[in-house]
Amino acid sequence: MVYTICIGSNEHRKDNLALARKRLSELFPDIRFSAEADTKPLFFRRQALFTNQVARFISDYDADEVILRLKNIEREAGRTPEEKEREIVRLDIDLLACDGKVYKPEDWKRDYIVRGLEEL
Repeated sequence: MVYTICIGSNEHRKDNLALARKRLSELFPDIRFSAEADTKPLFFRRQALFTNQVARFISDYDADEVILRLKNIEREAGRTPEEKEREIVRLDIDLLACDGKVYKPEDWKRDYIVRGLEEL
């Protein structure tokens, strides 16, 4: 199955994205990453910039297993529910699509995702 994901962070952005790339590369050796894109926060009062990146990989895992593994990487970076309320995002890894099934249709319209997909 072909997976497309988006990685984002607004807290210790460079370190957390590096951690995500390392762990994702260990899990999915064929993964390809777009360039990083810095963006202003959407829907947040906290004005900390986000760094975002799109990636694509192939895996035999089903979508639920991939999501579980993505959430484990988020937790390793220190993401907690309490910080979500304070709009701190150490690491957010979202499944955008799997084999053509779109999970986050609103995200596909975002400029950084469109540009990232063009790079992959």
